[in-house]
Amino acid sequence: MAGSGEESKKLQLYSYWRSSCAFRVRIALNLKGLDYEYKAVNLLKGEQRDPEYLKLNPLGYVPTLVDGDAVIADSFAILMYLEEKYPQRALLPQDCQKRAINYQAANIVSANIQPLQNLAVLKYIHEKVGPNETTPWAQSHITKGFEALEKLLKDYAGKYATGDEVYMADLFLAPQIHAAIKRFEVDMNQFPTLLRVFEAYQELPAFQDAMPEKQPDATC
Repeated sequence: MAGSGEESKKLQLYSYWRSSCAFRVRIALNLKGLDYEYKAVNLLKGEQRDPEYLKLNPLGYVPTLVDGDAVIADSFAILMYLEEKYPQRALLPQDCQKRAINYQAANIVSANIQPLQNLAVLKYIHEKVGPNETTPWAQSHITKGFEALEKLLKDYAGKYATGDEVYMADLFLAPQIHAAIKRFEVDMNQFPTLLRVFEAYQELPAFQDAMPEKQPDATC
């Protein structure tokens, strides 16, 4: 996060280093060249349930973005806000069909994969089903979602998910694939399109600077 501008005017991102939802927003901020202050929220310590944080995000999740008087929770809402207020380096293509594919890919991740592997769900599976069932549970839902994404993107992918430019679909794919590999030991060789675009992200500073292990609250 480069230091420029007055602190009072700087965007604030409430984030947890391992959160894939916050990861998406960090990529977008980097792509758009927006300076921001990183505000760590330790989910393992329950800081998301602090009354002061709940005033910002009543659901008690991360990320939350504060931009002056505007307070936006939920990564999808934040990304759309950033796209409309800070149009530099567009996150969505002009072509309507390609834009729809980006929405569809993003929704597969945000609605059909990530919620089923988040901390609260895995904690419930651990306690109610068994400690050895959390990884198989996550793997099954990640695999189902990745199978759909592989079919969806095979006719659209170029260097990146929907062509040769980075768009919104990539912002959702990069954190999800990273988690699949690092946390849930998913074999990505069965998803060649997803693996190929993920390897391309490794060359992009905006993605690499947003990586979980590079965040100030990282514990790895």
